[in-house]
Amino acid sequence: MTDTALETKVLAGVPTQLFIGGTWRDGAKGRTFGVEDPSTGKTLVQVSDGDADDALAALDAATQAQADWAATPSRQRGEILRRTYETIIARQDELAMLMTLEMGKPLSGSVGEIRYAADFLRWFSEEAVRVDGRYTAEPNGNGRLLVMRQPVGPCLFITPWNFPMAMGTRKLGPAFAAGCTVVMKPADLTPLSMLALTNILHECGLPPGVLNVVTTTDAGGTTGPVIADPRLRKLSFTGSTPVGKRLMAAASEQVLRVSMELGGNAPFVVFPDADLDAAVDGAVEAKMRNIGEACTAANRFHVHRSVIQDFSERLAKRLAAMKVGRGTEDGVEVGPLIEEKARQKVRSLVDDAVSAGAKVLTGGGALDGPGYFYAPTVLGEVPDRARLLREEIFGPVAPVVAFDSEEEAISAANATEFGLVAYLYTSDFSRALRVTEALEVGMVGLNQGLVSNPAAPFGGVKQSGFGREGGREGIDEYLNVKYVAVHL
Repeated sequence: MTDTALETKVLAGVPTQLFIGGTWRDGAKGRTFGVEDPSTGKTLVQVSDGDADDALAALDAATQAQADWAATPSRQRGEILRRTYETIIARQDELAMLMTLEMGKPLSGSVGEIRYAADFLRWFSEEAVRVDGRYTAEPNGNGRLLVMRQPVGPCLFITPWNFPMAMGTRKLGPAFAAGCTVVMKPADLTPLSMLALTNILHECGLPPGVLNVVTTTDAGGTTGPVIADPRLRKLSFTGSTPVGKRLMAAASEQVLRVSMELGGNAPFVVFPDADLDAAVDGAVEAKMRNIGEACTAANRFHVHRSVIQDFSERLAKRLAAMKVGRGTEDGVEVGPLIEEKARQKVRSLVDDAVSAGAKVLTGGGALDGPGYFYAPTVLGEVPDRARLLREEIFGPVAPVVAFDSEEEAISAANATEFGLVAYLYTSDFSRALRVTEALEVGMVGLNQGLVSNPAAPFGGVKQSGFGREGGREGIDEYLNVKYVAVHL
């Protein structure tokens, strides 16, 4: 099948309505919005534009399904997740094409995300049967202590556009495994992957009402009434820190359980004893994965002065050689940014750094033609006052700055209100331990440029949020602890 034929097939097969109570239906007002291909600027399909009434109907369905889903045997819940995992893998080429069309990343990156997204369902299919408690004697011997863990209850998930399927499965996997029902609000820029996943979950036996999906262009107006409803028991959000703060304030009125995966400003630290070949490889991976549009993307490169020139030249050469283009084309490594607003932000940050004295080693500007492309960029001699050392770039731009001592490197790495992830390259084991312990982050990539793994707890500290997704810790976010005092 040609790429054009596959594009046509996947677009024709994707649902475009709301999914509430096990049924695909139009929004209450009958409105729609267009989903755009960021590599061409053209509209792919029209999707139902839901509102508060639709969201509350979705909460109705989730609430009605909660008791039966919580009582469903954990093995049965896990088997639904496992079947969904297997179906996603079997259809990964079509799902990857759909993701590339709506988000822009190269097909190879979309295939990688599809597999990563599916792995969360596989992981939590196995964790579903491992939810446990404990039974112990009171210290004074007069009674027994029984501790059990039970589903939190109906959840609201708000997911971002940059990983349109994986950001969903990271939340859905543990919630379903724990026995929780869900109202999902995917990003309006990239709703199609979540709609396709919803269709697969339904096909694989997920009962009606367990997952309800409301697409909308009015995020606050649609989700606000759900957050204010006393039937909701959990809110999980992945996105920017300012939006996360507003959601936390709203959630406080109902004292909701909250998980927040927010912004990042990841430092990438290269010591003089690092394997420079490995460091450059890791830098390309940490910076250019997902076109730099990732909260885990390396945002600033702190390199020891003795190796900074060599490192910068190698990194610039690698990024300059990367092929930019529409993600469906052969050999493309860098796709477009998600929208013109995102490209304007990247352009503004680079122009600010250059006007302050930074040197462009490669790239440095937007590319002509349809779509929202920006050239892979490396900046040297970046001054401390440059905004892109403090703000999340979310694009293919690597600013490089020098340091002279270990203490200076740690101080520079921690000089941010964010604390999601840091990357560290050194061949000195003692230094690795010292610096890893001193970094104020939730995750560290030690001599590697990729940290995301379904078997590991993903999350940050400081203003990068709280709560963990993945690993054994991930399912804890969806379980309440109940203690029973047993009198003998």
